[in-house]
Amino acid sequence: QVQLVESGGGLVQAGGSLMLSCAASGSIFRLNHMGWYRQVPGKQRELVATVSSGGSTNYADSVKGRFTISRDNATNMAYLQMNSLKPEDTAVYYCNANILATMRWESADYWGQGTQVTVSS
Repeated sequence: QVQLVESGGGLVQAGGSLMLSCAASGSIFRLNHMGWYRQVPGKQRELVATVSSGGSTNYADSVKGRFTISRDNATNMAYLQMNSLKPEDTAVYYCNANILATMRWESADYWGQGTQVTVSS
């Protein structure tokens, strides 16, 4: 099976920085696009940033210029560097990856368990 595990969340003051990491492991034949999403209670999960297998990136307007997504294809890792954090960035952040697992015919989306990011004012 495939597993995504996030780390790096925590409590930070407004204006501070955090880096989230996502490790993909298991029976991975091909790791396609990866991304970060976030969710606050009572709201839908929203896209933060994505990165393709070739390194192309996409960001939500609310984080452009402050967050940077990256990946390491050699280690199946994805990262989200978050700078100039604001209280409205407070959420549970989830790692997402589209993966073709071994012994499967089609790729599928996988999710991590989430990591809490809290930005105090």
